Amino acid sequence: MKLAERIGRLRIESAFDVLVRARALEAQGRDIIHLEIGEPDFPTPAHIVEAGKQALDRGFTHYGPTQGLPELREAIAAQVSANRGIAVGPQHVCVVPGGKPIIFFPLMALLEPGDEVICPDPGFPIYESMIRFLKAVPVPDFHFTDRTKLVILNSPGNPTGQVLPPLQLEQIAEEVRRRDVMVLSDEIYSRIYYNGTPSSIASLPGMVEKTIILDGFSKTYAMTGWRLGYGVMPEWLVDAVNKLMVNSNSCTATFTQHAGIAAITGPQEPVDRMVAEFHRRRDAFCSALDAIPGIRCELPGGAFYAWADIRGTGIHSREMADSLLSEAGVACLNGTSFGSRGEGFIRFSYANSYENLMEAASRISRFLCKTR
Repeated sequence: MKLAERIGRLRIESAFDVLVRARALEAQGRDIIHLEIGEPDFPTPAHIVEAGKQALDRGFTHYGPTQGLPELREAIAAQVSANRGIAVGPQHVCVVPGGKPIIFFPLMALLEPGDEVICPDPGFPIYESMIRFLKAVPVPDFHFTDRTKLVILNSPGNPTGQVLPPLQLEQIAEEVRRRDVMVLSDEIYSRIYYNGTPSSIASLPGMVEKTIILDGFSKTYAMTGWRLGYGVMPEWLVDAVNKLMVNSNSCTATFTQHAGIAAITGPQEPVDRMVAEFHRRRDAFCSALDAIPGIRCELPGGAFYAWADIRGTGIHSREMADSLLSEAGVACLNGTSFGSRGEGFIRFSYANSYENLMEAASRISRFLCKTR
């Protein structure tokens, strides 16, 4: 039996493919520095883990509300309102298993075949994957037409770490307000920034009712394996997302939601310490990369990715990434994993120890010296 045609329109995250290849080399005795996976290398804070354990002990092992536990949605709404300067309530919040459903579900609810979606290139590959899966059309530039249905923003962004400046957000909002268009604002890295708080387009006049905010616990609280994310959106879209949620997952695990409550309402010092360490690593690693002949690496404004320009080496992105893994023992991602405009770039995750990052930069430098 053949697979359905639509499966062929789905892409996978290359980070997981590279991870498999890196693990295979490690099984052969190779020493690999992992700079491919985009997840904090810090443990989930202890008070959050304890809250999850206590929830299990108290019997939170059964179904919960499809939209999420009311007390978690209230905590999320309060935090989002305070941090973004907007007024939203628990009725605007959908709790889901991880952040990706807040890409997939709203797109399924909004897009028809042939609709256009403005999305970043280079950008998180799941955006384009979902758009094409639904037979819509990804548009890499801010070019609005009569077919434009949705704008996807990601700030701070993956893979570049770019933070969109307020003026650009205002210009986008002005275009959106004049059209029957929604914005999906992926703000999963909203707490990981270095040079001033990132702005949310939802905070601009008239935009809260035209914006879907995607956020979650994976990056901020080092909870990638807990699978806990959420979307904040207009109530009319909440109903549609709930329908998709109940038909796919029924609900998000209840004990993880109690851990989420502890994350939001508990001490935030672990987040601050993690971001401070990312800041230290960013400065050192990007400076080390920038000192290598043929590589240029600007300082990202947020997230934990170094987007290195390798065009000066004369080596294509895929060849460079493959060679760094096989010959230098540095796992990273080639820029075209994030779109055609990523050619000439490599993404390194600096969610690894300072010492490993410095060693990785040395290995990259030695490898390039041998190629000259």
